[in-house]
Amino acid sequence: MGSKLKNIGLISLGVIAGIGASIQFDAIAQKSAAAPLPLEELRQLADVFGLIKSDYVEPADDKKLLTEAISGMVASLDPHSAYLDKKAYKELRESTQGKFVGLGIEVGMEDGYIKVVSPIEDSPAYRAGIKAGDLITRLDATPVKGLTLDQAVKRMRGEPNTKITLTISRKDEDKPLIISITRQEIKVQSVKAKVVEPGYAWLRVTQFQEPTVDDMAKKIAAIYAQEPNLKGLVLDLRNDPGGVLPGAIGVSAAFLPKDSVVVTTNGQLPSSKASFYAKREYYANPGSDPLAKLPEALKKVPMVVLVNTGSASASEIVAGALQDYKRATIMGTQTFGKGSVQSVIALPPDRTTAVKLTTARYYTPNGRSIQAKGIVPDVMVDEYADGDGLNGLRLREADLTKHLSNDTDKGPEVTSPKVDELEEAQRIAAAEKKRKPLEYGSKDDFQLAQALNQLKGLPVKISKVKPESRSDAEKDDKDDKTPLDDDKAGGGAIIKKEQKK
Repeated sequence: MGSKLKNIGLISLGVIAGIGASIQFDAIAQKSAAAPLPLEELRQLADVFGLIKSDYVEPADDKKLLTEAISGMVASLDPHSAYLDKKAYKELRESTQGKFVGLGIEVGMEDGYIKVVSPIEDSPAYRAGIKAGDLITRLDATPVKGLTLDQAVKRMRGEPNTKITLTISRKDEDKPLIISITRQEIKVQSVKAKVVEPGYAWLRVTQFQEPTVDDMAKKIAAIYAQEPNLKGLVLDLRNDPGGVLPGAIGVSAAFLPKDSVVVTTNGQLPSSKASFYAKREYYANPGSDPLAKLPEALKKVPMVVLVNTGSASASEIVAGALQDYKRATIMGTQTFGKGSVQSVIALPPDRTTAVKLTTARYYTPNGRSIQAKGIVPDVMVDEYADGDGLNGLRLREADLTKHLSNDTDKGPEVTSPKVDELEEAQRIAAAEKKRKPLEYGSKDDFQLAQALNQLKGLPVKISKVKPESRSDAEKDDKDDKTPLDDDKAGGGAIIKKEQKK
């Protein structure tokens, strides 16, 4: 685990970098340059362009050179900023609607190979047995070594019902695995729910999409139709990589007092300094409110929120808000720590390409920065009764090259295990190999069982592993601090009012 993932993205989405970016699909007003342009460096760029055109061994295409220059410039900023070509931009817009064509795996680049961060539930890759931590070494007959992440992603994309063969290197497997996967249009079911036992329900959000709030409202209504006197609810955000910001606000608003601050952001632009509230206009289309008919009792039903290292971005916003208001007990393991806002800015002249640019940081209602830190659970609980499994070995935001720092916490950033812990990682991986895949919400779901015990006032088996640290601000907030008011909150995601979904 000594090598860090150099980049991260979703095969099914194309060249999207980052986990669960909160997005918009219109251009925003460009900030006027406060300082003069660096003319000397721009001349140097023009000189290099001219040298390539005149001296390179083969003729170079002007458009390709300039596009690659833009792509490299944006990618150099942080792990989540990226240039989106026409196809990637189109796929990004489709993905927020909950459907896209692909394999359904979240991936990154490590040592020149594609590393699987996580398969998306119910996707072709998930059903084919692809696991987190797998290294993809070949795509059909093409070696991955030497390809960029973008190039590898493009080879894995294709038309529905076409096949691709992946060569997989998996820890503790003596031979490479050859796995054939059929590309499909993936319709991600973002919300799942059921009554797990009389009086207690499980509500899972797998990813925050445009339909998430509507889907959640329908699932909750169905739960109350079956259990009108609900005693406790488990909100499951484990391995939820994030998604659109309105979805996170709507899910939070279902459980928080009306008009509560859900999240704030802060960046260079004046419009990035704003607060987002548990109000209809922040999560629903004009004239509709999917939460309006939900039972009033939902605001007070005892709750546990399950999180883990795979919980990122929008799911961290929800967990952080419910934690700050003491509305729910947060249980599980420390989250990923993606606390930055990505704005998708369409580019002229035809607005068919875009730049996904990090424009602000996220803060919980109490002003805690999520970036490179994540949410520390109130109750630490391992994934299994005998330990944390591979969850503790997964990368975090702080592992990513050029990640933004946490500007409110002076404590150490949480990182994945280093080289000297490789032996322990191999031991855990060998043990994990013998386990059957964990199905969230099943009778074998240890963390869910502990969440139910918490709701019932029964003993909970707490993890022996302690969180990396809890900042001084968090310690102060834990007992007596209430969420900040609007005039103190500071920050806000760059999503125009008319664009709120």
